[in-house]
Amino acid sequence: MSKIGLFFGPEKGSVHRVAEKIKTAIGTDLVDLVSVNDASAADLEKYDKVIFGISTVGKETWDSEYSNTDWAKFFPEVSKVDYTEKVLAIYGLGDHITYPGHFVNAMGRLYKEIKKTTPEAKVVAPVDPSAYEFEESEAVIDGQFVGLPVDEDFEPEMTDERVVAWAAEVKSAFGL
Repeated sequence: MSKIGLFFGPEKGSVHRVAEKIKTAIGTDLVDLVSVNDASAADLEKYDKVIFGISTVGKETWDSEYSNTDWAKFFPEVSKVDYTEKVLAIYGLGDHITYPGHFVNAMGRLYKEIKKTTPEAKVVAPVDPSAYEFEESEAVIDGQFVGLPVDEDFEPEMTDERVVAWAAEVKSAFGL
């Protein structure tokens, strides 16, 4: 059985902690954690099942030429991969209180980048937005979040339950 590549960033924060929780929920022996800070398209090519973990740091950052972040460096690598034979899942961290107008937008941006590269890419485990409070999100496409939204700032008590439920869906979609 091939391993799952869980590509996340940034390291040593909430995205990393949630990556560890997802790895545990899916099975530690089934998941390789890969920091996007050190990753390339060649690393993505090694896996046929991929989970991406990304955070939304606020509209003022995403709309600027902010290029120091792990994901700003990794986004061009994402565009170099053909996802036709891969199964993908996305989770994202956001703050629904401070940024209700662009909650977990980075998930939506990543999803759109993947679909631009490979329109037929299979992204699994969407999440119903009805259990979340927010105003707008680029991550809601066709009425569903494109992956798992997590708010460690204002809803950390909900993270474990959300991760376990979502990881079960991911495992099923990945054929595990």
